[in-house]
Amino acid sequence: NLEKLDLLIMRGLNERKLKKENHDLHKRLDKTYSFDGILGKSQALEKVLEQVQLVGPSKATVLVTGETGTGKELACRAVHNRSKRRSGPFIVFDCGAAPENLIESELFGHQRGAFTGAVESRPGVFEMANTGTIFIDEVGELPLALQPKLLRVLEQREVRRLGASHTKPIDVRVVAATNRNLRDEVDAGRFREDLYYRLAVVEMAMPPLRN
Repeated sequence: NLEKLDLLIMRGLNERKLKKENHDLHKRLDKTYSFDGILGKSQALEKVLEQVQLVGPSKATVLVTGETGTGKELACRAVHNRSKRRSGPFIVFDCGAAPENLIESELFGHQRGAFTGAVESRPGVFEMANTGTIFIDEVGELPLALQPKLLRVLEQREVRRLGASHTKPIDVRVVAATNRNLRDEVDAGRFREDLYYRLAVVEMAMPPLRN
């Protein structure tokens, strides 16, 4: 029994030591290599982080491209954190995760009774992001029929809820991301060229992890 107790104590001490070493290692890595949660020191990544530093304080709309899992959302959050809007909300909307029939309502909001099941009025993510930043993830998944409506919001800086008779002004910065090549999507007729250029005022490419 004493041997088992000694073994349990040793295991506990070793586990505690490993946890402390792990914590210390993370602190050293964050201090040396981290940029708002983005880890890496490659030249390809440093180029992107330099762009983030430059574009963050501006008002420019930003499009971040790259493969899945390369940190596109982290880059967009870093842009927000370096802007004058950093004290405002950072609202995320994933076009690839929302049901297609609800995307318009989720983006722009709706009035009570606008459609079956709309039992109360609700703001969309553009209104929720007012004075801050809206991050539109996987914007390449946005249905073609809704792209003119997004373009209108970007141009006029106002939204009309579904079922509403008037528009509301909005003060938001738009950052977007996609794992698609939107130039190819434009050529294929699946993405509006004017919307692409409105989104890609500044375009940043996150390097694949293998680089």
